Amino acid sequence: MISTRSLGGLPDIDGLRRLTRALAMLDAILCADWESRYYSFNSQWAAGEVMASMRDGSGDQWFALFTEVGAALHGLAHESPMFRRGNPWPGIWDSFPSALAGFRAEPAFDTKDSTFCIWRMHSDAAWQRGEIDFPQGHHDPDGSTMLLSMLDGVPQTYCAWASEYYECELPVAALAAVYDHSPLTEALVRALKADASLRSLQPDVAEIGYPDAG
Repeated sequence: MISTRSLGGLPDIDGLRRLTRALAMLDAILCADWESRYYSFNSQWAAGEVMASMRDGSGDQWFALFTEVGAALHGLAHESPMFRRGNPWPGIWDSFPSALAGFRAEPAFDTKDSTFCIWRMHSDAAWQRGEIDFPQGHHDPDGSTMLLSMLDGVPQTYCAWASEYYECELPVAALAAVYDHSPLTEALVRALKADASLRSLQPDVAEIGYPDAG
């Protein structure tokens, strides 16, 4: 499973950007109320930057920023052993690259309460994290296993989660089409939610920057 101690299953920067965009689009289709969604994506965050996020409504969250030099993702699992309000666990930020310093400085990302952070420059061969002395006796000490599980790129993972959160059974083929960034069509949207419409989704499509058949 993906965690800060096992990052090999995480997509590369481009793959993670595509995946988080797809997750946000799926949530937009299934849930008209933005505040009730888990996943969001802002393709117009800043010049040369896009932002993805997850919020569970109970205080756990992650934020990812994709820039021209690389990407960073930090998470906050408020019930994890490594949560220390206003004083992140030693090592989480110690070797964070200065080229991505704007990520940590952004107040909206709440990095003062981080329980984990990972990053990757475009020149890196793999995702990185700081040197951390993890507390013993916990299978998920920083909450990263829980918060990053959806980022395996497997549509069935979202299907299993949505069946509980949205209380619906989704066709895996339609989920896979969104994961693949197939252009939205009325048929694809309604395969995921019968009363949804492509027209009503246009503001979300524009914010997310997802392909749209128009």
